[in-house]
Amino acid sequence: MSKKLYLVLTIVVALSMLLTACGAKATPTSQPPAAEKVTLRVLVHQNPPMVAFMEEFNKKFQEKYPNITVDMAVVNANELSTVTQTRLTANDVDVVDMFGFANGAQPYMKQVDPPNWQQLIDAGLLMDLTGQPFLKNYDASAIQDAGTYNGKVYEINLGRVSYSGIYYNKDLFTANNVKVPTTWTELVTACETFKTAGIPCMTAGGKDGWPIFVGAYGLLGSIYPDQAALVEGLWTGSIKWNDANSLVMWERMQVYARDMMEEGASGIAGDAAPGRFASGAVAMFPGGTWYGPAIDAAQPAFKWGYIPFPGSDNADDNKYLFGKYDQGWVVAAKTPNKDAALLYLTEFSDPANYQAFVDAVGFIPTQPTAKLSTGIGAEVAPYLANFRVGYEQYWIAPKGAGQFANPWATYFKPFGTDDDPKTLADKVQGDLQAGLNAVK
Repeated sequence: MSKKLYLVLTIVVALSMLLTACGAKATPTSQPPAAEKVTLRVLVHQNPPMVAFMEEFNKKFQEKYPNITVDMAVVNANELSTVTQTRLTANDVDVVDMFGFANGAQPYMKQVDPPNWQQLIDAGLLMDLTGQPFLKNYDASAIQDAGTYNGKVYEINLGRVSYSGIYYNKDLFTANNVKVPTTWTELVTACETFKTAGIPCMTAGGKDGWPIFVGAYGLLGSIYPDQAALVEGLWTGSIKWNDANSLVMWERMQVYARDMMEEGASGIAGDAAPGRFASGAVAMFPGGTWYGPAIDAAQPAFKWGYIPFPGSDNADDNKYLFGKYDQGWVVAAKTPNKDAALLYLTEFSDPANYQAFVDAVGFIPTQPTAKLSTGIGAEVAPYLANFRVGYEQYWIAPKGAGQFANPWATYFKPFGTDDDPKTLADKVQGDLQAGLNAVK
């Protein structure tokens, strides 16, 4: 074969192969299957700022994950526990807004009913979230205090409130040369100075009752900084409401109710008290962090501060803010949509999304990178490392305890009928002892 013929045949074969390749049908490229359609059922309680945020969050979540449709139901806060149990039992909910774990039945307690959250876990209805990556975004103390049971994590808590501080009028303190008190004696002196100047020392919503005894929770905390140990001591008998330490508490509660509160406080409604304080007529206002926005709304230019209640003469005992954990997220243990539910919590826990949530609802954050930009946020920031869960979040009264088995300042005149601390202390301990004796 000549070189010329060989070249021609080579070209012909090459062209033939090219034409064959061009004429062949293209092999289809493999496409990933479409993501399975999921309806994620979410249950929350009625809280207008929170619900508005969740509606916007759900919209963005669905845009990012178009295969997931969020079906969010909203119920009144006082119905949340019952609806949660019903829907978890029926397995027709995936993600639930649940308040922080509180009032857990402890081994030293006798014949007490476990709280709803504890019953749900014991029944196998809440998912164990231990080890989920999004937990690392939250304060370890928040996970431990508000979402852990028997060493396992079942809830991520989203925010906390303090109810143990005192708002103070910065201008009145400056004008009267009064130092911000850090001890009980300094607080008494401050009140005496203001009263001498014709300025009421404190106000609160005495008409509703509870703002008076909640206002003194900081005093209780300064006398008993370890609130969990206080509850255990009351149950075991190592602490009594009429022992020497408690008698100091009762004596100071009487001074608080009788001498520090302004005359007429018993006629002020709870929702009117922030406005009364913001008017500038009163030096101090003991109450929770939730009042901050109401004070600002009443008088935007009003200058105020917020400090722990200085109920002890040991300043180190007065550095704590006591309060409670608010809402959090739990996942149904039997959800058929586990991946979507965990993805929902992962997206919510993203620091940017969580910051937007805090901005919307005003909670004290449980993520260390989040900042509360409001006035109350700036005031509590120096004390957040010393945040502690309060007494009433641990306490479960023994069955059979009397009506006075509580550390409430409202027992004293003018809000109640008692005027002798020792007599009251004996009455309170007697009512508690009746319950303890009944469950022996």
